[in-house]
Amino acid sequence: MSDILKVRNLTKDFKELRAVDDLSFSVKEGEVYGFLGQNGAGKSTTIRMLLTLIAPTDGYIEIFGMPLHQKRKEILRQVGAIIEKPDLYRYLTGFENIRLFSRLSGVKTTDNQIREELARVGLADRAESKVRTYSQGMKQRLGLACALVHNPKLIILDEPTNGLDPQGIADMRRMIIHLSKDLGKTLLVSSHLLSEMEMVADSMLIINKGRKVVEGKVQELINPVNSIVELKTSDTAVATSFLENSSWKTCLLPSVNGTIRLDLKKTDIPEFNRQLVAHGVAVQSLRPVHSLEEFFLSQTRE
Repeated sequence: MSDILKVRNLTKDFKELRAVDDLSFSVKEGEVYGFLGQNGAGKSTTIRMLLTLIAPTDGYIEIFGMPLHQKRKEILRQVGAIIEKPDLYRYLTGFENIRLFSRLSGVKTTDNQIREELARVGLADRAESKVRTYSQGMKQRLGLACALVHNPKLIILDEPTNGLDPQGIADMRRMIIHLSKDLGKTLLVSSHLLSEMEMVADSMLIINKGRKVVEGKVQELINPVNSIVELKTSDTAVATSFLENSSWKTCLLPSVNGTIRLDLKKTDIPEFNRQLVAHGVAVQSLRPVHSLEEFFLSQTRE
């Protein structure tokens, strides 16, 4: 797959604050690319630069093989985006909103095409309802329909699940998967819901204080040679004493809620368990943790 988006040495300064610091990454065509970072890490600032809402201090952005600063209009005609909460006209219907956004995009759409877009996001039965009567989840889905009305190749979603209830989050997850797997769209998705990103993203980028921490395929990153292992025992003091006076001491991580945690090679886990039992440690459970949340925290922890 070819790169649909390339960012090189992107930097953004706001007076004394460097919000994005020498950031480089690439997004391949047809993938869901997760863009992760704590609040204030620089995600929204980066996305605003990708959409030319703010200008970078330094760096280079290429989309569809074209430089963004030279081919802005040509590029943005092929990009759909939602930045935080979508801006919709509350006193117009869902149908009227899509028709208006299609005209603003310079796209000619028939009434049937508009209804198909509403059906795609699960709003066919609320097409004639005023947007002010919509739930937050319905507004998010309508915003996505408006962003898709011109059939973009690249879709950029900034925290698309913000303010949604569990059903709304699940609906948005299914929509992202549908756009990628069924329609072949490329998506860049910023989110703080790590468990959701683990379910939808093919690749991901983690940034911290504006700088890239790690980039790669999700499954390769959260299933490395080493595993974070959680040990639960009926006598934590005995287990801790043994570990601190053994060769396993270098593997110890800070405990979480009293649970002993270690960073171990997967191949060492059987021997680790054998030694625990041999030294009288009553092992209740020994659980490898493979989650995007654990990996994220391990990469961004000060």
